[in-house]
Amino acid sequence: MLQSIRDRSRSWGAKIIIGAVVVTMAMFGVDSLVGLFGNSGDEVAQVNGEPIMRQDLELSVQRAIRSGQVPAEQERALRGQMLDELITTELLSQYADEGGLHLSEDQLDQIIVSLPEFQDQEGRFDQELFRNRLASAGYTPVGFRDQLRADMKQQQLQQGLAFSDFSLDSERQRLASLQRQTRSFRHAALGVESLDQEITPSDDAIEAYYAEHQDRFRRPEQVRLNYVVIDRQAMAAGVEVDEQALRKAWQDQTANADRRLSHIMLTFGDERSREEAVAELESVQARLADGEAFADLAARVSDDTVSAEQGGDLGVVSRGFFGEAFDDAAFSLDEGEVSDIVETDNGLHLLTVTGLERESFASMRDDLRRQLAREQVSGEFNDRVQRLIDESFAADDLRSVAEDVGLELQSSDWLSRDTAEGVLSEPGVMTQAFSEDVLEEGYNSEVIELDSDRRLVLRVDEHREATTLPLAEVRDEVVAEVKAQQRRDALSARADGLVETLNEGGSVDLAWQRADGVSRQDTHGLSQAVITAAFRLPAPEGDAAVYGQVVDGERAVIIALESVGEGEVDAQITSAVSSMTERLRAQAAIQGLIEHLRSEAKIER
Repeated sequence: MLQSIRDRSRSWGAKIIIGAVVVTMAMFGVDSLVGLFGNSGDEVAQVNGEPIMRQDLELSVQRAIRSGQVPAEQERALRGQMLDELITTELLSQYADEGGLHLSEDQLDQIIVSLPEFQDQEGRFDQELFRNRLASAGYTPVGFRDQLRADMKQQQLQQGLAFSDFSLDSERQRLASLQRQTRSFRHAALGVESLDQEITPSDDAIEAYYAEHQDRFRRPEQVRLNYVVIDRQAMAAGVEVDEQALRKAWQDQTANADRRLSHIMLTFGDERSREEAVAELESVQARLADGEAFADLAARVSDDTVSAEQGGDLGVVSRGFFGEAFDDAAFSLDEGEVSDIVETDNGLHLLTVTGLERESFASMRDDLRRQLAREQVSGEFNDRVQRLIDESFAADDLRSVAEDVGLELQSSDWLSRDTAEGVLSEPGVMTQAFSEDVLEEGYNSEVIELDSDRRLVLRVDEHREATTLPLAEVRDEVVAEVKAQQRRDALSARADGLVETLNEGGSVDLAWQRADGVSRQDTHGLSQAVITAAFRLPAPEGDAAVYGQVVDGERAVIIALESVGEGEVDAQITSAVSSMTERLRAQAAIQGLIEHLRSEAKIER
């Protein structure tokens, strides 16, 4: 249970991702969503008078199953664990409330809108991405927001506990010295070839292993599915798009691209009136029309002496830099065009675009074609989706719906909740497949919105319950596992015999290899099993080695530990050990708090 609490603490950001749907629902005017299990009012427990509802328990169980944490066939055993977690969460929440821990609505909102998981590539909140995440999560908005608030309070609580505890400097130094310790040893591997005879499991051993490990040979609940998909991009693939329309779309989409500008500026006031400045710029316009170069005129006429020396060049300009009137003129021009007279706080200007910082038409052409083709078929796409909604709701099969809407009826092989591939692995699809209406009542599913361009409806064609596969069907797999286990046991027994001989001062014929100065960080390429075994051996006394062995995969490794070194002081390792020490203490404090709260609480199941 403590591990679960630690996971909740450390992964609160992941929960906020799910909780983020709440505020944004309010932002975009969506009032509510339907929960997975309705509004059942059954209580499954009370914690100091506060109820834990059955629907909350069922939601927790289904979330664990859908996330792949627990196989669906273990749902019954999982329910007790989930109830314990909900009780612990309620205890911590009550304790946080009593302690005055608070999270404002504004703080919640700020966390939600700043989450990168809901932002597009430019770092802006993406409503469609947000909506898809919500649809796949299967939560109600109020439930999400409550969960976010509870998780953040628990985060505050656990941080407070962590900061209130401390470890002694001598403890940290001792742990750091153990962490940087080095060991030098010899090691030799015994492979299957070192065994005296081939391993052949008996029928009794095979049957005993199968009986003891039946959970390893269970086939999960499975379905065969029929399904149809409407894909707007597939519909758009065959649409022809006019070249002129592509050019216009390119110009529209790059209209706000940064551009290199030049200007001719005249001021007015003491030396000239506004009317005189206008007249002079009109004369400049006429000279430009007669073919004089903009840069030459800027050098001779412009009052902006700095840019005039560069032919009026202002460099690359982004929208919003010079003000609204300037932007309106500058960003309405194509390359080489000259603006009408523009008035700003600095004076009057003539502008020209000398270069555009935009993607080329050729590089954007394919994306533009797809975009315009998609827009052209959007009406037909929406009509077909509406027909699919109407017809699949009332139909007794899916084949007639596919024929009426003009869709291909597709079929799957046997699938469990977590083995779907392709379009059927999209969020929410298998949840629908195993829902009560679809699986038990035999209805077509709701129209599932996979993304902005795809809609799917499915129907269960065949269904089979989870079951333990008979030994005859999985015998080869069982035999392989029994042989592997018996080989490991035989190798371990062989290695134990050799270690006993070595400890008694005898000699053995082994192909020893050396490993000097091995640390927990620098393993010299040795496996973690060998490193762990080497560091568990007691330090040798005098010149006598200390022997041990470990089974590592399909081999046994004999270790002869010869010396233990202190290692070099490493500031990074010392800091990491110190942090680990504080985390362990914080976890112990949290566990102590949970045990205390449970002992004092009135809990009714």
